[in-house]
Amino acid sequence: MVELKERIEQHINQISEYTATPGKGTTRLTYSQEDLKTRNYIKGKMREYGLQVREDGFGNIFGKLEGTLKDGPSVMVGSHFDSVPHGGSYDGPAGVVAALEVAALFAKNNLTPKYPLEIVALVEEEGARFGGGLMGSRGMVGLLGEEDFRNLRDKNGVSTVEAMAEIGLDSSLPKKRDPKTMKAFLELHIEQGPILEEKEIPIGVVEAIVGLTQLEVTVKGQAGHAGTTPMDRRADALVAAANIIGRLPELAAEAGEGTVITTGRLNVYPNGANVIPDQVVFSVDIRSGKEEHVLDVIEKTRTLVHSYIKNGIQTAVEQLLYIQPKELNPAIRSLLKEKSDALEIPHCSINSGAGHDAMVLSDYTEVGMLFIPSKNGLSHCPEESSESEDIARAVGIFYETAKSLTEAE
Repeated sequence: MVELKERIEQHINQISEYTATPGKGTTRLTYSQEDLKTRNYIKGKMREYGLQVREDGFGNIFGKLEGTLKDGPSVMVGSHFDSVPHGGSYDGPAGVVAALEVAALFAKNNLTPKYPLEIVALVEEEGARFGGGLMGSRGMVGLLGEEDFRNLRDKNGVSTVEAMAEIGLDSSLPKKRDPKTMKAFLELHIEQGPILEEKEIPIGVVEAIVGLTQLEVTVKGQAGHAGTTPMDRRADALVAAANIIGRLPELAAEAGEGTVITTGRLNVYPNGANVIPDQVVFSVDIRSGKEEHVLDVIEKTRTLVHSYIKNGIQTAVEQLLYIQPKELNPAIRSLLKEKSDALEIPHCSINSGAGHDAMVLSDYTEVGMLFIPSKNGLSHCPEESSESEDIARAVGIFYETAKSLTEAE
């Protein structure tokens, strides 16, 4: 356990070096130089652990240990390696590191599985560069089409294809993966909440993941001089947007039962101190464990936004992402609990309030997910932290689970 903990810490510390904001948290946007350094590190470790490495047309990374069953479907273990701006070192990479260490244990114990073991590192889960989120997993199962992928742009107008080319990735490689090649998918993630830490339990077996949607709202007005345009003659896009955003929490409160709504990104144009804003674009993230609440709040958000079409203001709402609430595979959940018990690792059942690649893949293969505690319940910030000992416990559980899944019919 000590040696495993040390290797995990080395992995996490090394990957945390690949940030665009040293000293101010992890900023690792998809197809950036930080992405390139991280993927080279991951691919190097995959090869060191005896895996055959490939990338797809999205830049997702796969390291495969072939099985004795010719063309058998893979038992996949992994997570994502991108970050939000000024995020932490554990959201995503902890799951990739755990997956790498599962492969290391297969290599150390000279195991040749019946079904292949495949370590997976996925891109753009956060959606911090190209919006929407879960791009790597949505793309590999065909939920993000070629044309839609090519049309994605970042805030500077750089396309996905252009960004991939800048770091030497080939967007013409095959993108969609046949579900018949996937036997199961296991993902470790930090909880990003306080429950496990408060209960002093090191492992949470995820039962279900909330449904979520991401909307992009555009409010258009008319630019004008800040000093010479009378207040009653203005079509100020920012004032209208601020009024809309201020009322959004009421919609979540009306739905209740844990429904949440967040505006996390807002861009103002032309963004001059002495110019009346003529356009504002902002995000609306809606989440709930009950699909009817998500749908209800989406409709109420549209109604609210469009109610501001007056006095020179125009509005539009685009849905970038919609994922239904997902219950994870009961058999995999039972197996994870069984292996935890056998290793004498305390665990409990838990639901996820955050979206994960696991929720996308759960429609295409059998999925299981583990959470480990987050210090003070914090995530998406520089203070984000989890214990290497907890990651090591999850590695042990996944190793035993993967051994069973790679042998079972």
